[in-house]
Amino acid sequence: MDTQTTAALTEKYLMNTYKRAPVAFASGGGVWLIDVEGRPYLDFIAGIAVCALGHNHPVLTASIQAQAARLLHVSNLYLIPEQARLGQWLVEHSALDRAFFCNSGAEANEAAIKLARKYWHAKGDQRFEIIVANQSFHGRTLATLAATAQPKYQKGFDPLPAGFTPVPFDDIDALQQAVRRQTAAVMLEVVQGEGGYRFPSPAYLPSVRRVCDEGGLLLILDEVQTGIGRTGRWFAYEHYGITPDIMTLAKGLGGGVPVGAMLATEAVSSAFQPGDHGATFGGNPLACVAALAVVETLEDEGLPARAAEVGAYFVDQLRALARRHSVITEVRGLGLLVAVDLSMEAAGAVTACRERGLLINAVQPKTLRFAPPLIVTNAEVDQAVTILDAALAAIVEPAAAPA
Repeated sequence: MDTQTTAALTEKYLMNTYKRAPVAFASGGGVWLIDVEGRPYLDFIAGIAVCALGHNHPVLTASIQAQAARLLHVSNLYLIPEQARLGQWLVEHSALDRAFFCNSGAEANEAAIKLARKYWHAKGDQRFEIIVANQSFHGRTLATLAATAQPKYQKGFDPLPAGFTPVPFDDIDALQQAVRRQTAAVMLEVVQGEGGYRFPSPAYLPSVRRVCDEGGLLLILDEVQTGIGRTGRWFAYEHYGITPDIMTLAKGLGGGVPVGAMLATEAVSSAFQPGDHGATFGGNPLACVAALAVVETLEDEGLPARAAEVGAYFVDQLRALARRHSVITEVRGLGLLVAVDLSMEAAGAVTACRERGLLINAVQPKTLRFAPPLIVTNAEVDQAVTILDAALAAIVEPAAAPA
């Protein structure tokens, strides 16, 4: 089916919930995607930071095929060996003690919110309020939407669940002032994703941890996008010398197979008892085998460390590009989470890059986001920067030319 037919069927039969680019993909390999007309694209968005091993990685593909031939699903009415092994891997590689599996980042964050409230109820305390950050993004369920302090996502869905108090990100004074008797937890992204890849100052998260400790609050870290090696370490909290009480994961965990996880310390996780929470598909054999293939391959190939090295190289190349294009106002990154701020609307640059065979996206009106697979090489980074260079020249130079 060609692109035009796909677009027509999409417009006729699917709900209008996405603003889709006019391209449809048929296959992929490594950092490359091939559209239905056979044109190659360098994929520097990786399914929104999902395809950590790129496309059609032989280990992940073989693992999924083998498991599909054995068993897809049994439900959590029974023991699931693959789920137990994945839980073991995540606990042994993190500062948390127990795992709960679901299907997405939104579900993982929903579980974290429920666990935080159940923890206090189990202690006979009615604390329920959760402090969150402006410009955050935690998901699109009603509760996670309420926690997502961005009006553009919340508009039209009132009334949202109560109990979320937004404060400015990276402002410890504002956070301290928001703590009240009913405050149960603080919930933050380590790096704000949809907020434009905003990184906290070095002292912020340690100060948040201190405020939580002094007030007896739980610290929930949303690592849906930053976890599983993307920032150059297994989890982004490791860069800041702290540990959370609850952590959420998804995106890169399954390499493209839907899977989410919520991890917690023993003391906090014990608040959940049978029947308190669940997910029919959560942690099924197929999803867990895929996730195991991803994390074990990342570990075997040393890809978190490689993400740090290639990411630093990428930032250097983009900063060199900024010296040739004044429209670039800032470049920032941590591992293979990289952002470029522009002095103009970013949508045109996204389109110009796609037309030249590079896939990126815009997370804020003037911010470009790059989240390539963790297998990306310096040579592929050079290709991406060359395309971005040409795209910016094509947009800016005609606009600057005299009439």
